[in-house]
Amino acid sequence: MIVLLWISLFVVAYTFVGYGFLLYFIIKIKRSVRGKPAIPAIIPDALPTCTLVVAAYNEEHFITQKINNSLELKYPEGKLKFVFVTDGSSDRAPEIIAQYPQIQLLHRPERAGKIAAVHRAMEQVDTEVVVFTDANTFLNPEAIERICRHYSDRTVGAVAGEKRVQVDNSADASAAGEGFYWKYESTLKKWDSELYSVVGAAGELFSVRRDLYQDVPPDTVLDDFMISMLIAEQGYRIIYEPDAYALETASENVGEELKRKIRIAAGGIQSIIRLKSLLFSAKYPLLSFQYVSHRVLRWTVTPFFLILAFLINLQLAAVHYSLFYILLLMAQVVFYLLAAIGFIMEKRHIRIKALFIPYYFCVMNYAVLAGIVRYFTKKQSAVWEKAQRKM
Repeated sequence: MIVLLWISLFVVAYTFVGYGFLLYFIIKIKRSVRGKPAIPAIIPDALPTCTLVVAAYNEEHFITQKINNSLELKYPEGKLKFVFVTDGSSDRAPEIIAQYPQIQLLHRPERAGKIAAVHRAMEQVDTEVVVFTDANTFLNPEAIERICRHYSDRTVGAVAGEKRVQVDNSADASAAGEGFYWKYESTLKKWDSELYSVVGAAGELFSVRRDLYQDVPPDTVLDDFMISMLIAEQGYRIIYEPDAYALETASENVGEELKRKIRIAAGGIQSIIRLKSLLFSAKYPLLSFQYVSHRVLRWTVTPFFLILAFLINLQLAAVHYSLFYILLLMAQVVFYLLAAIGFIMEKRHIRIKALFIPYYFCVMNYAVLAGIVRYFTKKQSAVWEKAQRKM
């Protein structure tokens, strides 16, 4: 039991903290030998042709802002195209988009899910690079230039931008927790990218070489993750570009964020099964190390080890009366009490951000457990389950 406790604690600590520290030290060593990697210059004539693809489902409230934001993006004239897909939308979004001749609108009344819409859009793309972004996120003006400059390197097959969550002083648990999580994720992605490759891209903003793009199965839940990882599986790197960012508001509340996290967790299990060749790849061992450390552990065993560590610690403290095990148990109890207080305060709309972090951490791990159950009970659909966001 003692051995199992230490294994559980090690896996949990490594998953959420240890991998970050290990990456940091590896990067420090790498820089001392090779120096900090140079950022490619933006040379307008050398930038590839590009298509911005936006899949929008009932985004009437955001679509005008999204269109204006897209048309204001800096890129050499004649090299950037726009394709918006609104399949299944029953609001005025298609009518609004149709008023802009610069944008190619694809619309069908049938709703088949986001990935089906993306497949339709890709049939229209004839440029060297395609950039995907969500309808409710807004890009900085230089985003496309900063992403596409990396394609001067032929080893780069995809480029992921940064997701930023708007968090103000009155932020609730969903905003504070999500904002903190994405700041930490951004740091890990920077180091992953510098070491070798990012492991997957987020749909808010990412790009791929058109000739490397592969259609994913229509029941794919995490299409953005799968599209980018299929390119990594071919031996190309996914680069992280934090200076190209997509800004969005947080989920409307923790309930909406939980719905989104459960979907991601179910899609994570699906992706792990379909990308099993990357779990122990002799061809790309460094990518396998990053993939297992950064994604696989979070989406599979770590939440179970969290529970196991608490239960074993409880029994050891009761049986051995060891001061060490008692203090370790007390630390866990205090953490979960803080999470419970965060839950109560979130319900009462009392804003203490420090308490939202433990609460969000517990919500995130519960979502993984719920997502695993949802996937194996075949209750997860690939059709959009759009989480409501703050307006």
